[in-house]
This record gives sequence, C-alpha cells and structure tokens, in this order.
Amino acid sequence: MPDGGGPAAHRPIAVRPVGDRALLAEPADPAGATALYAWLRERQAAGELPEVEEIVPAARTVLLDGVADVPALAALLRSARPTAADTATGPLVEVPTVYDGEDLAEVAALWGVSPEAAVRIHTEPEYVVAFCGFAPGFGYLTGLPPRYGVPRRATPRSAVPAGSVALAGPYTGVYPRSSPGGWQLLGRTPLPLWDTAREPAALLAPGVRVRFTPLTGGPGLFTPPADGPGLPTAHGGAEAGGAAPASGGRGARAGRPGGAA
Repeated sequence: MPDGGGPAAHRPIAVRPVGDRALLAEPADPAGATALYAWLRERQAAGELPEVEEIVPAARTVLLDGVADVPALAALLRSARPTAADTATGPLVEVPTVYDGEDLAEVAALWGVSPEAAVRIHTEPEYVVAFCGFAPGFGYLTGLPPRYGVPRRATPRSAVPAGSVALAGPYTGVYPRSSPGGWQLLGRTPLPLWDTAREPAALLAPGVRVRFTPLTGGPGLFTPPADGPGLPTAHGGAEAGGAAPASGGRGARAGRPGGAA
C-alpha cells in the first residue's frame, strides 16, 4: 500500500477519458488503485465527489462512469493523494476456514515453513477486497506480504469446490461456486459468497476488509446444499458474516489478472 512518505504516493494519477462521460484513473501501482477506490467512495458518501454513476476498481485502474462534470472530476483525480489508511474504513467480514486444502503442504514448502506455520501466516493479515472478477462474487483480496506470493498451478483443476480458499500471485480468493481453477487451494469456508436472495448478492465487494479465522475440520462440520457450501453446524446457526456494500453493476466484470481463477 502506498503511504504518505512512499515514492508512489507522490506520483500523479494518470487520468484518461473513456468516451464522453467516463474517466479511467491509473495510479502508480496496484495498491494505489485499491486506496484510490476507497478514497473515492469515502468522498462520495460525504457528498464531496462530483456526480458519478459507477466507480469500478480493477487490478491497476479505477473506472468512473456516468460522470456529470468530467473536467472537475479529472482535476480532482489528478490532485488526489490517497494513502493506505484510506483502505481501513470498509466493513469487516470474518471468513471461518478449515485449512485442509490439497495445496497447503506445497504452499508451505514454497514458503519454507510447516503447514501449521503457513496457516498462521495466512490468518495473520487483515485483507481488503481490491476488486472483483472471474465470476460473480469472486473477490481478489490483497494484504498478504509480497514475499508470500505463489504461482498458479501448472495444470488447472477441472473443478474447484465452492467455498475453496486459494492463493495465486499476490491475491487470496474464495471460489463462490464450483468452477475450473488454477489457484493453490489452502482450505474451504462454509460461507455463501454469492446469494441472489441476499442484498447485495456478493458477500465480498470492493473495499470490504476480510479476516480468515481457522476452524477445526471433521465430519459434520459442513452441511452442503445442492449448489454450494453449507454453514458450520458446530457454531449453531446460519450467519453469513454481515452484508457487504454493492460494488456497482460492473463490479463482477472488473479486472481479471492472468485470466480465469
């Protein structure tokens, strides 16, 4: 994350027009895009942002669509200096996770630690949903220190179970539905990431803070429904961990680094 003293924080944000009523803002680095999105949402909530219909973050950019006053917003973006502190204001979602993934031992070996230590490493940070993509409800989470980035699998799996907690590059993600995927699997969560009966349907939207908490696995912990992961019966109840703010109509189509998850 850029901070007030880092060199990236002092570089101006590149701003490009997209048609007549949209702007594409590109900070100096990916962490700057996450901070800029949070900064914009805070000012929008405070009524300090020129009228804009949608704010859509991606891996390195933020798209602002439906802009009423393009010159005014472009000038504001060029003068903006968001910092890492701007990303710490979103709602917090806790993701209970059973760390029994097929790739946990391999990830631990890449990190040079035991599987138990790898779990501690993964549960220590507070993450932020930088952007969404690949599938409805799939968030790209940042927060793991850069030295723990891992490559995608050389051969993707034809089916990754819903609720799988996984790593690829600098990101952590949770598969909202069963789908093909090439990320390294650390474990699984019973939380429903995407539920069209919920408002908003996505549990993890851009700007949401996330903490992973370890659960002890075992028979009876999960009661999976027909189309996704169940909820932990051992903890009595079907709580989804709180609602997340909507990310805009295009949120599920924002950036997809390296192709599909």
